[in-house]
Amino acid sequence: METAKNHFFTDISVMLGRSMRHIFRSMDTIITVCITPIAMMLLFVYVLGGAIQTGTDNYVNYLLPGILLMAIASGIAYTAYRLFMDKQRGIFERFHTMPISRSALLWGHVLTSLVSNAISLIVIILVALIMGFRSSAGILPWLAVAGILALFTLALTWVAAISGLSAKTIEGASAFSYPLIFLPFISSAFVPTESMPSIVRAFAENQPVTSIVNAIRALLADQPVGNDIWIALAWCVGILLVAYFFAMRVYKKRVYKKRV
Repeated sequence: METAKNHFFTDISVMLGRSMRHIFRSMDTIITVCITPIAMMLLFVYVLGGAIQTGTDNYVNYLLPGILLMAIASGIAYTAYRLFMDKQRGIFERFHTMPISRSALLWGHVLTSLVSNAISLIVIILVALIMGFRSSAGILPWLAVAGILALFTLALTWVAAISGLSAKTIEGASAFSYPLIFLPFISSAFVPTESMPSIVRAFAENQPVTSIVNAIRALLADQPVGNDIWIALAWCVGILLVAYFFAMRVYKKRVYKKRV
């Protein structure tokens, strides 16, 4: 049993290395993921920020959590794309003829999503610092922020796995990410929900992005988080569990049965 576990983690590390080499050979993926969120941050801070009332003098501090979630939603589209391409090229079948864990290749893509998105988020935070972002939070709140972002990335990555494994075309593999990218616009990410019409406000206050943004914003400002962090974690864990269940079903149906 212990040897099997060791082989499993060794196989995953090999698959992770394979996927990361593809990322570093084509850095345009990370650059592309960063460009749109950074452009949105520049637009809102330097063009629209003066007209938006958020109750804070530093709009980039208010804006950054939503920009980070937008970057993650954009980044996981590439995970769906890479999974789709491996499926189309028969990469899964080739690796399954070798003595490696069947799920190692899939987990390699999932972990690659975590690493590549983390790199993108670090780049965006560095740009935000240049633009005036400041945080009074200590190491523990920052670790909590990192944990929430990692959990959110993992949850959306499994959603991406469903799309990448079940799509018929490249466009279909990544199309699911577009609503996720724009979801922060109907949340507290850019403006307080109090300023929205009642119907829009009701949706904004009860969708996952608002609670996640509010929790991250409070942690970075070193303020009490309240129930937002528990609601945010509940959303992330719930999406993760449901997406993982369906992703593994699609994986077994589309990949395992082909080998039988």
